Formats: sequence, C-alpha cells, structure tokens
Amino acid sequence: MQPESKSPEAGKASAATPGLPSSHTASLMHVWDAFKTWWRTEASGTVDQAAVIAKRRAECALTGRYLLMVTMSAGIAILGLLLSSPAVVIGAMLLSPLMDPIMGVGFSLAIGDYKWLRQSVKSLAIGTGFAIVFCALVVFLSPLQNVTSEIAARTRPNLFDLLVAIFSAIAGAYAMIRGREGTIVGVAIATALMPPLAVVGFGLATFNWTVFSGALLLFVTNLTAIALTATAMARAYGFSSSLSERGSQLQSAGMLIAFVVLAVPLGLSLQTIAWETQAQRVIRDEISTVFEGKAEDVDPKVEFSTGAVQVSATVYTNELFDRAKVESNAARQLESRLGRPVSVTILQIQSADAREAELAQLGESRKREAESLETAGVIAERLALLAGVPADQVTVDRDNRRAMVRARPLDGASLAAYAELERRIDATEPAWDIRFEPPPLALPNITFQEVKTDVGVSNTFTSEGRKALALVEWAQRRKGLPILLTGPADAVEQVRKVLAEDDVTATVEETGSGYGTVRVAWDMEQ
Repeated sequence: MQPESKSPEAGKASAATPGLPSSHTASLMHVWDAFKTWWRTEASGTVDQAAVIAKRRAECALTGRYLLMVTMSAGIAILGLLLSSPAVVIGAMLLSPLMDPIMGVGFSLAIGDYKWLRQSVKSLAIGTGFAIVFCALVVFLSPLQNVTSEIAARTRPNLFDLLVAIFSAIAGAYAMIRGREGTIVGVAIATALMPPLAVVGFGLATFNWTVFSGALLLFVTNLTAIALTATAMARAYGFSSSLSERGSQLQSAGMLIAFVVLAVPLGLSLQTIAWETQAQRVIRDEISTVFEGKAEDVDPKVEFSTGAVQVSATVYTNELFDRAKVESNAARQLESRLGRPVSVTILQIQSADAREAELAQLGESRKREAESLETAGVIAERLALLAGVPADQVTVDRDNRRAMVRARPLDGASLAAYAELERRIDATEPAWDIRFEPPPLALPNITFQEVKTDVGVSNTFTSEGRKALALVEWAQRRKGLPILLTGPADAVEQVRKVLAEDDVTATVEETGSGYGTVRVAWDMEQ
C-alpha cells in the first residue's frame, strides 16, 4: 500500500505554522492584512507628509529667537531650581524650544535626510551649550548654591524616567504628525528637557560632579528617547525614506541597542532607589523595636554610601535607655536585615510633662498657621506666574483653602492647555482648591459616531467628542458664561442632556434632524 502523498502547498503551510490549524492561520493573516490596509488608508494615508516635514524643518533653524528662548528658559529653570519652586520650573519647561531640534533629529533620521539631521544636531548642540553655560554663570554669581530638593530630584534618573520620555515622545510625535499642536504643552511639561540642563550647569559651577553626571544622564535619556521614538513614529506613519532596506534594518537595530544601553543603567538605578526606600522603612522599624515599644517617635537620617550605612536617629521616648546598648543592638539587627555594615548614632529625647506638651502643641499650632500663610503666598506667586498677571490679582481664601486667578491670553495656548495647567498645579497642592479661569477662547466641537449593537445602530460620542464635552463643562464652570449648541436636533439634545446632568445650562439652535457634529460657542447675546 502506497503512502498518501501531500501537495507542496500543504507542506509549506504546515511548516510555516507548526501546531496551528490552517484555519486559524488564515484568520490571523486576514486580520493582519485588514489592519495594514486600514493603517495605509485611514492613518498614514491621511497625513500630509510634505507639510509636516516642511514645518518641522523650519522649526529646527538656528535663529536669534531660538537662542533667546533657550537662554530665557534656562534662566527661569535655574532660578526655580535654586528657589526650589516647582511652578517656576514648570514655566521654564513651557518656554524651552529644545523639543523642536530633537524632533528634527528624529524625523530626519526616519527619512534619511542627513543635511536636515546636521542642521538639527547643530541647533541642539548650540542651544544645549548656551543653556549650560548660562546656568553655570547664574549659579556662579548667585549667593544661593545649595542642592535643593528640586535639584536633587534630577540627579538620579531611573528606568521610569526613560518610560516617561518614551510615552511623552509618542504623544508629541503623534501631535506633530496629526496637527494636534495643543498636546505639545503637556509633552513639554512631562519630558522636562531644560531643568536637567540647568542642573548640569549647577554641577559645573559648583564642581559637584555627582550632580553634574546624574543630571547629564537624565538629559541624554530624555533626548535619546524622544529622538528615537520620533523616528519610530515617523517610520510607522510611512514617511518616505531614502534608506535602503538594509539601511533601515541597521537603523532599527541601532535604535534597539540605544534603548537597551540606556535601560540597563537606569534599571540598576531604579533597583538601588527601591532598595534604599525599603531600607529606610526597615531602619525606622528596627530602631523602634530596640526601645521595647516605649519610643513615641523615631526620626532617622540615613546616608547610603559604598561602605557602611550611616544612621543618625532622633528618638522621642518615655524612658531613657542605655545609649551604647541600644545603638549596638540596633546596628546588629540592621546589619542582619540589610546585609551591609551599619553605623548607628541615636539621640534620645525624653517626653515633656503635660505643661510642656501644651506649650509644644500651641507652638505647633502657630507654626501650622505660619506655614498656611506661607503656602498661600507661594500658591499666589505660582498662579500669577502661570497666568501672566501680578500676584495681587490672585484671589486666595486661606480659611477654605481656595485660590483662583483669571489668566491672560498666552500665545498659542488652547483651552486644553489652561485646563492642564490647572490640573498640574492643583496636583502639587492637594489640600487646596485651585481654579484657573481661562480667557474666552473658542470652544471645541463635539463629534458623534455610529455604533452597531445587537438591536441596531446607535449614535454616541467619539473619544475626541467626550474630551471636548469635558473641556466645555470645565470652561463654562470657570467662566460662568452661557453657551450655545448648534447642530442636528438629536445630537444637540443629547449634548444638552449630558451638560444639564452636570448643572451646565446651554441654549440650543437646531439646524436639522439626526446626528452630526455639534458646534459649541459662547452665547454672547445673552
């Protein structure tokens, strides 16, 4: 009996997908082909590549305006870092033009335009040099040369910083390719290109090479991640390239290697930071243990070095213990837990009597009141800076922890940018209600889409429509002005109901029946 023969085609299919039924393979290939077709026609196929490239190329030029903005941004950044003011540092991020040449490097690599690449690198190098030298000069002339918390925060980059840069670069490249320039405000804040450069200048001026090298690594991490991610995004959107197939493969391999080279030391840094955080918790617990439950409060100061861990702790206790004994016991237990030599110094403070406790409580109350007054002043300064108004135009209610400011129009800023600024400064002061009133800018339109369900077709908001609706609600609450909805009857009514549920009233003007885009505007006639 002859063995059953197989066709060559069947053999190829079996070899291509061992262990996977041919029907599944065909389904997967069909899905992949459908995705590629959609991407070519609906995503990359709708991009005006020539316009995007022309705009990106123009913004990479080395001009007087570019150098001026770099210098001013650097000056604001270094002053904010020396004063340890997050709001001032955020202002420097918004002004910094370094994103343009970095994106230029990414796009020029993607299309293989090395003349544009040289121009972008030249603009980036000169701008970077200007920023470092100017910051170093400011620090050299400044009476304040302490390493503040804002400076220290930018000297130990880790793997999370790389991920932030990658995600921000994806958003930034998408915004530039699709013409969504309003997103760049948030990207500029997230990537933080200028503050690390300012810290590099600080380290240079103070000859602090630990600060210098740590901040430089953070800047290089952000720069490399943004440029290479922009390259990947441009290639994904099909920007025409002069590279050969082998050149494209080598470029992709080089990008992967660059990310790995960055990820390894940053991952090790993250591991070290995580260990030190855990060690802080262990140190506090073990010192409390050696006081046999009689320690009311333990305030350890820990210095990690390549040798022994140096622990200096202040312990408030009901009963004084033998100092040498508790220090010896704490050191022995910590060495066992941490696996490293530990040096422990403990200062014991016996708890005060009732009268002293009352005086201490009164002093603490006065201290909190002074801190509240100081916090209110700091918040007023931050809001005034971001809104472009004098500090006396900021309304601050300390009793209810509320602050409000009416912003001036900022060049190129959209309603979304003002909402993002409010969200970010509000996040830095969670105990306060921060309200940022924007100028009466144009409101976004609200779009709908058809969705097929088991019972038929329904109309609902697109993702962009939901974002626009939330932005309209926010702007109306901040401005208090009436709004006008114009569009097809069904769509207008659906938007009006959603707004009404959140206590936002709107005037309706119907232009037909059914669904479609709803135009939203301020109703100035009311």
